[in-house]
Amino acid sequence: MDELDRIKLEAAAFRGLIGHLQERKDVQNIDIMNLAGFCRNCLSKWYKAAADAQGIELTKDEALEAVYGMPYSEWKDKYQNEATPEQMDKFNETKPLHAKISGHV
Repeated sequence: MDELDRIKLEAAAFRGLIGHLQERKDVQNIDIMNLAGFCRNCLSKWYKAAADAQGIELTKDEALEAVYGMPYSEWKDKYQNEATPEQMDKFNETKPLHAKISGHV
């Protein structure tokens, strides 16, 4: 497979993942994070980092909107629930396994 075909396939797979996450508004970020070690916010940070590396102007808010399919503040208001104590305990327990992303604390 040549480089251009690989990039096209990777881009299509990324779009599929983003589309799936945009449909699954019922799935909370903390649940994804606790299970997989990354979430929608992580994807937006990787997206922004890729833009920065390529010299493409992209704000943090634009990166978030690309992943969420709407402004992040709107998504939070409509779909984000308060994390339960159990979810926060799991989050803290799995923190060493979370994705390593610049700007991610």
